[in-house]
Amino acid sequence: MRLKFLIVVFSFSSLVGSAQRFADQVPGLKRYTVAEALDPDKGIKMYNKLVPSIGGDSIRYNNSGYNLQGWQEDYYINGNLLHKGFYVDGQIKVFKNFFESGQIERSIVVSDPARCSVDIYYPNGTVRTQILYYSGTAQNEYSFFPNGSKATVLEKDKDAKYIYRNSKYYENGAPATEFSLVDKKAKKYSEKEYYENGKVKVEGYTCYKEDAKDYQKEGDWSYYNEKGQLIKKEKYKNGALQ
Repeated sequence: MRLKFLIVVFSFSSLVGSAQRFADQVPGLKRYTVAEALDPDKGIKMYNKLVPSIGGDSIRYNNSGYNLQGWQEDYYINGNLLHKGFYVDGQIKVFKNFFESGQIERSIVVSDPARCSVDIYYPNGTVRTQILYYSGTAQNEYSFFPNGSKATVLEKDKDAKYIYRNSKYYENGAPATEFSLVDKKAKKYSEKEYYENGKVKVEGYTCYKEDAKDYQKEGDWSYYNEKGQLIKKEKYKNGALQ
């Protein structure tokens, strides 16, 4: 009888020990330094891998080794809030990240399984980037200068296979480049480049070639000086100068 009791106790202890070892393998909650949390160029991006709507495929676990559920908060070493998100089966449905100052750094909202919107901010509170994802791929992207003026506009078709519009701007608001679809069937684009004074520098047409998976110059291209005077003209066919 005593032998049976010892065997049961030993077996139970072994199970508990195994469970504890498994839980020990799951990273515990920690506080982050600014260097750990903030990428100088891309911001606080370490949570992106937990958002399937933007292509993330990772799972976050709780301290017991199970998929994280419900609201979760992470903090900087100084105690300031870094991250607050709502998790379902270890992946994020909505969250906000914060700079160490308390200013919001980005917010992500999942509208449905296919659509997700991301807003990213500068430390001064102005919008830096706005992105709309569809089925894990960035469909529309808009970026802004710290003064609030738009810097870039990128809009694609629903499946993000080809571009509708791709424009860049100078910080004073003047256009720098314009790339816009003019013939959807032929995938033909009008392309322009501007001087900072607003004068057209280069203009012509480009076509997307399915076989080459590339955009190629097509037809007449014109080049101008900063006064708007024509410098030269060129003719292209399938991207080759004629």
